Amino acid sequence: MELVEALQRQATACEDLGSPMYAELLRLLVDDYEVGGVSVQVLEGYDGRSFGEAIGLRLLAAVHGLVLSGTAPELAAFYPSTGGAWDPVLGWEAFEQVLQARIGEVRSLLTQPPQTNEVGRSAALYGGLLQLVAAVPLPVRLFEIGASGGLNLRADHFRYLADGTSYGPADSPVVFESAWTGQVPSADLRIAERVGCDIAPVDPLTDNGALTLTSYVWPDMTDRLARLRGALRIAREVSADVRHEDAVSFLRGLELSEGHVTVVWHSIMWQYLRRPDRTAIETRLTELGAQATPTTPLAHLSLEPHRVLTHERGSDGYEYRITLQTWPTGKTRTLGTASPHGQDLVWGS
Repeated sequence: MELVEALQRQATACEDLGSPMYAELLRLLVDDYEVGGVSVQVLEGYDGRSFGEAIGLRLLAAVHGLVLSGTAPELAAFYPSTGGAWDPVLGWEAFEQVLQARIGEVRSLLTQPPQTNEVGRSAALYGGLLQLVAAVPLPVRLFEIGASGGLNLRADHFRYLADGTSYGPADSPVVFESAWTGQVPSADLRIAERVGCDIAPVDPLTDNGALTLTSYVWPDMTDRLARLRGALRIAREVSADVRHEDAVSFLRGLELSEGHVTVVWHSIMWQYLRRPDRTAIETRLTELGAQATPTTPLAHLSLEPHRVLTHERGSDGYEYRITLQTWPTGKTRTLGTASPHGQDLVWGS
């Protein structure tokens, strides 16, 4: 995809998902790129990359990280994440100055894979897990591919409020005021193991890791920032093992366990995988499923986009479905739908 088209498409997505600041900033980047401004040097060599590589978001996260670290004070006054207020004229001037002064540093940060450990997606994963455990009342071994910092592996330590019902610890620093629409059963959820993998894992217990994860949250989306910061606090209290490993190798080493339901889950990461890796993952899950029994069950739970035909204005052409496949039956169900960040979550009947 041409770079300009990718940036324009990302701007529309940011606008639709509630970040007018990033929508405007991406469109200003397009204008600058088309007239041969500093963004041409910053983004040299990135034309033709797939939309899924999220080059625009990488650039914005690189600059956001500089703002959060205090090394771009000229921009801090325009970033809500540091107490500022966005201004499209003065903010762009400051943004452009940062690019001009730090081209090399920003370009080096562009090489990092996107690290959007979006805590909002935990509502979809946790709600799906409750539905699984209500039907399969066993302790859970939880395995996440594309886990980033592993924050969503702690989803059972977040607080969810929905339709007058509450789930999770009452004193959690992460609270979803309107977590979802629809019914989810209360279940005795016991997580015995929390393990994840990522090709570039981030340690949320370090200052640099926390900064990296925060930099990928859009600065004018205060609810997302609050949830992330709360999840970082929980990560210091609830351990999870996130390994530096690709998803295929990780799952090849996975085995089932007597008296536990083994759950493989992921959210908005399928697009980053090569097609052969997707096939290998599906094959491995089928192999494990063939070994599953009522006392060693397996589940595959995900929140991922599915292309749909639509003429609705503002639609990106995808429906973000929460799907659950369980073995030994091999049955697959669509549990509900949500937005890419896990909001507007509606469970099916």
